[in-house]
Formats: sequence, C-alpha cells, structure tokens
Amino acid sequence: MTNAITKINGVEIVAVDHDGEIYVPIKPICDAIGIDYKTQHEKISDDDFLAPTMGIIPTVAADGKIREMCCLQLRYVYGWLATINPGKVAESARDAVILYRRECYEVLYEHFTGSMRRTIETNNAEIELLKKINSAIADEKEAKNRKKKAEESLAKLRSERLNPQPSLFL
Repeated sequence: MTNAITKINGVEIVAVDHDGEIYVPIKPICDAIGIDYKTQHEKISDDDFLAPTMGIIPTVAADGKIREMCCLQLRYVYGWLATINPGKVAESARDAVILYRRECYEVLYEHFTGSMRRTIETNNAEIELLKKINSAIADEKEAKNRKKKAEESLAKLRSERLNPQPSLFL
C-alpha cells in the first residue's frame, strides 16, 4: 500500500508499507532535487549502516505503474538526505537542501545539548532542594535548642513556685 507523504519540487513522494515497515523510494527524491540516482544508490549500497535498511520493493511509480524500486526505511531517509552535498543538486533545490542540512545539525545539537542542559537544570534544582532541607534541619536543631532552654526555664520556674521558701542567696 502506498501513500503520498509529501511533495518536493512538485514531485510526489510516496511511502510504502512493506512487511510492517514504512519505506520510501529514493529515485523520486533524487529526481525532485536533481541529483544522480545511480550515484545515490551506490552510496547507500556502500554504506555499512544504510545498506541493510534498503530494499527493492514494489511501488507505484510516477507513471502509475507498479515497479520494483530501491527504497529506504522511512526512519533512515532523513539521515540519508542530510548526507547529500548541496553542490551536487539542481540549482533550484540547492537552497532547500542547505536549509535542510542546517536544520538537521540544529536538531542534533538541540537533542544532545538539550539533554545535557536538562541534566544541569535537574542537578541545580536538586542542589537547591538539598539546601532547603539542610536549612530546615538547621532550623529544626535551633528550635530544639530553644525548646530545651524554654523547658529548662519552665522546670526552674515550677520548682521555685512549689518551693516558696525564701532564700538568702540566689
């Protein structure tokens, strides 16, 4: 089953559900951005990471006929697109490819530094809470000392009240 998922430079890009995995044919993408399909096919085939994610899958071609097409799993298409050299694409697609690559770098940066930033923020929040706990413990100790002194004074006062004998020496 194929579904149109986007258009690039007027070329409809489809996704194909094959054995429970979503694939995207790479030729229409290559055609849309004006890059050589054979070169990209070789590049993907030679890539130790991308090659296993590629498959030859029956897909509805631009002419409406079903053809066996080289497809990448959808989850890896974005990474492959980030490897495309903007200098090798059609002039009309160059700015879009440059912007796409920049966005990929920004997303990676935000992903990795964002988690680091969240860790730092969490650590700082934990430090502040520990300071509050320490302050409360110190306040508690001080309150216990004040309570102890007050209880001692109360005990002395009660003792004096119960023993009303005058004393020459206080």
